[in-house]
Amino acid sequence: MSRAMLSIPFLGLVLCLAFSLAGGSAWAQPSAPGVILSEARVVEVADRVEALGTLRANESVTITATVTETISAIHFEDGQQVKAGDVLVEMTSREQHARLEEAQARLSEAEQQYQRVKSLEATGSASASLLDERRRDLRAARATLAAIESQLADRLIKAPFAGVVGLRNISLGALVEPGDLITTLDDDRSMKLDFPVPSLFLPSLKPGLAIEARSPALNHRSFDGEVSSVASRVDPVTRTVQVRARIENPERELRPGLLMQVELLRDPRAAVLVPEAAILQRGAEHAVLVVEEGAEGGLTAQRRVVQVGLRRPGEVEILSGLSAGERVITQGADKARPGQAVQVLAVDDGSRPLSELLAQPAAEAGDEPLERTP
Repeated sequence: MSRAMLSIPFLGLVLCLAFSLAGGSAWAQPSAPGVILSEARVVEVADRVEALGTLRANESVTITATVTETISAIHFEDGQQVKAGDVLVEMTSREQHARLEEAQARLSEAEQQYQRVKSLEATGSASASLLDERRRDLRAARATLAAIESQLADRLIKAPFAGVVGLRNISLGALVEPGDLITTLDDDRSMKLDFPVPSLFLPSLKPGLAIEARSPALNHRSFDGEVSSVASRVDPVTRTVQVRARIENPERELRPGLLMQVELLRDPRAAVLVPEAAILQRGAEHAVLVVEEGAEGGLTAQRRVVQVGLRRPGEVEILSGLSAGERVITQGADKARPGQAVQVLAVDDGSRPLSELLAQPAAEAGDEPLERTP
């Protein structure tokens, strides 16, 4: 028999002696695997529905002329903020002012005649029919004055509400006709955002839902708002319903007509979230490894089947099977087994990168006794 064949039984004998001297602890009691934990936390979340919308001013009107006349004065500049009732444009009205003075004089004369005949009728020196005639003349004079004042008002174009005027489209001395565009007026302190939403989400659409809107033109800054109304009809072609949200615009950065990317925050709720790395999937089943105190006081991993819901970057909503405050394994789950003792290397709260957590000493890992979840 060769020396190579004799060496194999001899090596086995040496290993058996070494195992018996060590008490067999190196194989019978393997060291607990190191894991990193994360605590299930409660966060306000919502289902996000994306859409494209168009901004509109809260109030918007096109300023036009109502009569054919010549522009005699302009009282605004492009982009100027105006108040309700401010005169924007004056039109030539010399004839109307002359007629106004005539009507005022006729009204004054009619009032004097009426008062004179009224006093005479009281003493019996004038007939009642003459008094009725003078009363009719007074009313006619008042009506004539009101008509002329209305004509003058048509030649003074005023701002119907406070806002910002657009570009001026007329010049001093220009002849304008009814319908000619003079300028625009927008109340941009508050904006309306109209966007379509699939009718599938119609049951959950209601006023008060929060929205977030962004635009590439504004460097994708986020503007918060809320749904103010939902259209009463569904579009039979696109099968969408029109939703209107309101966004406050104190800095007047938003402009009417701007295209916005909208996220509708549907079904807001308080949800239990865990890191996505904690989810173990087997077919259609989802589970997590929860770290609990064992019967002998050590920390052990227990497998828990859960139902998942909303997913967002790096996190998953747990609908059932896990309570807030329980700790789950996020790193090292491939080495841990249900019922097996584990060693906590760190507790990840999301504030530090994984490399920093792994580099810290075990004494700083935060393996204090876990609180039991009722």
